Amino acid sequence: MTALHTLGTVVRQPPRADAGAVAALAQYGVATIHEAMGRTGLARPGLRSAWAGARLCGTAVTVLAQPGDNWMLHVAAEQLRPGDVVVVACTAESTDGMFGELLATSFRSRGAVGLVTEAGIRDVRELAEMGFPAFARAFSARGTVKATLGSVNVPVVCAGALVHPGDVVAADDDGMVVVPRALAAEVAAACAARERKEATNRARFLQGELGLDVYGMRDTLAKAGLRYVDPD
Repeated sequence: MTALHTLGTVVRQPPRADAGAVAALAQYGVATIHEAMGRTGLARPGLRSAWAGARLCGTAVTVLAQPGDNWMLHVAAEQLRPGDVVVVACTAESTDGMFGELLATSFRSRGAVGLVTEAGIRDVRELAEMGFPAFARAFSARGTVKATLGSVNVPVVCAGALVHPGDVVAADDDGMVVVPRALAAEVAAACAARERKEATNRARFLQGELGLDVYGMRDTLAKAGLRYVDPD
């Protein structure tokens, strides 16, 4: 269905990624997940957190909202389960502060572990004091109305990333990545393997080895035509 056809829809009880796989993915940063998933799933740069060092990982409850209108965020609160992340996309560009301390309090009471929006948030200081992870494209004091229907738990595109209800969403200082629900366990295993490999490489770097040797670059560089020239 298109976004237009889903307006005014709330999908209840959508399937969610396996809780064990979500917990496993929560151990890793966005960069690791993105790389382990074949360099896919990454949102556009520009999302930033209300406070430095914030991170989240959970199952998506998606919101399709109208610009300058946070009505559907209140509707979404009823659909939250422990471990969920609210992912907000808009039908048109918006930077209005449609999420703040009161909604964060409501979401947290329902078990939500954070929010990501391609629009704006406000009450930044209060969100930091609460320790509620909220990632947004803008910080804006401009308030919103509650006037026009959107939808909850339909596929959305948030900051360029396609998100289905129940997918795994992770965000940190490096950005946001989306793991399709069906791939969560597979990607978690790939992350673990990548971390083991990086631990080995880190130990070699600590011993003074160069990336040229750790990553076996010398032959390919030579084939590409790299030459070393010593001065006379």
